[in-house]
Amino acid sequence: MEEKVLLSIADLVEKGDVKKVRESVELALREGFSAEEILNKGLMVGMNRVGEKFRNGKIFIPEVLISARSMQAGIDLLEPHFSIESVKTRKKLLIGTVEGDLHDLGKNIVSIVFKGAGFEVVDLGINVSWQKFLEEAEKHKPDVIGLSSLLTTTMVSMKNIVKKLKDEGLESLVIVGGAPVSEEFAVEIGADLFGSSAMDGLEKVKRALELV
Repeated sequence: MEEKVLLSIADLVEKGDVKKVRESVELALREGFSAEEILNKGLMVGMNRVGEKFRNGKIFIPEVLISARSMQAGIDLLEPHFSIESVKTRKKLLIGTVEGDLHDLGKNIVSIVFKGAGFEVVDLGINVSWQKFLEEAEKHKPDVIGLSSLLTTTMVSMKNIVKKLKDEGLESLVIVGGAPVSEEFAVEIGADLFGSSAMDGLEKVKRALELV
């Protein structure tokens, strides 16, 4: 019975059915499952399947986002039920589009995908200065800091922000991404990781944080 309830939640996340995910999570809570069980053995199982399909080219970003939204709907219901210890150990992403860049589509996709994978996400928005990144990083102490850029003209800003974060000696991993950004550029500016897409970034972060 236990396996059936949780696998049903996983199936619904994979299908991206927000309404039924909510109903199934509420049912599981009523039946006495812990929030951690529902997250790890239900929601995450479904999202991991989605990630696998994306890696194999069977689905694309729109389908990933639909599943991520359904998973987030489940997480929202679980939020009040997580144990204090579970909340403390939840990984956190601080993300923003770098100064001079007013585009947020890529950043928003990354935020949704990371939320869907169970991360707490602090979204700083667009046109974020190095001072703001530093201030918020010291305040929130994230496990990962994500920098997004869509314009070649703002890559200098990205380089400057990475330098300031590294000079400060923060322990957070720094991941960069966006249309003009490459693996080579990420290495050149001293970033820890490069994400060619939201799912690629998530997989690399999970490996770096030893979550897989």
